[in-house]
Amino acid sequence: MPHGESWFSFLPFYESLQHAMSEAFGPSYMEHNAHLGVQHVIAYTVVVLFLIGVGFYISRRLKNTEDNILPEGKVTFYGFVETIVGATYNMSADLMGPKPAKYFLPLIGACALVIFFSNALGLIPGFLPPTDNLNTTFAMAMIIFVVTHVYGVKEHGFVKYFSHFFGPKVPWWIAWFIAPLMFVIEMISHVVRPITLGIRLMANMTADHMVLGIFVGLFAGMGLVLLPVPIVFYLMGVLVVTVQTLVFCLLSVIYITLAIQHEEEH
Repeated sequence: MPHGESWFSFLPFYESLQHAMSEAFGPSYMEHNAHLGVQHVIAYTVVVLFLIGVGFYISRRLKNTEDNILPEGKVTFYGFVETIVGATYNMSADLMGPKPAKYFLPLIGACALVIFFSNALGLIPGFLPPTDNLNTTFAMAMIIFVVTHVYGVKEHGFVKYFSHFFGPKVPWWIAWFIAPLMFVIEMISHVVRPITLGIRLMANMTADHMVLGIFVGLFAGMGLVLLPVPIVFYLMGVLVVTVQTLVFCLLSVIYITLAIQHEEEH
């Protein structure tokens, strides 16, 4: 299967969706911008619909008090999702405290689930991970960027929050030339955050998907004797999927924590 293609290209509505996107953006623009591929739109939609189904399933389980209290006797999908959400909460609570962690859990937990299962989709032969598309990763990074500053302003007030951009309080004869420099540095660092957050995830998942596809394809026709070789790369792929989910969520929590914490907590 050619690079950039997946089993989604065999769907009956694929050509119609591709034509609609071509009409919207223009054929030449679509041809020179791989990140506007129909494959990733469908893949991301599949992940979102899957997680909506997971949400309904877990909400039904939570309504059953007995199932919610009694521990699982075996590894289940419910326990797996609960582990991801629980690990996300514990990580957030360690950095920002239990109360803010509980408040931001729907956002960080949703990011963790979307990124993890989007990454994991690329481990299935013939499918593309939505997170190897810059539109997908940059959109999630921009959500974190907006939430960071909205809640920073909400917590401190507009003037006090943006006064931090001018650096620490110093005598006026020092501040007059340090404050403008600090403001420029802070603005650049904040603007760069969503860019690096999106590009880091996209670049790592693109590289992982390409490497995995190359080695699996290389050993696919060599029989069961070399079966452990692609398995090793699949295990490495699982590690990359998990680590990239952790890195995105960890940096998101750090950015939000820095925005909402008070001076005495610095």
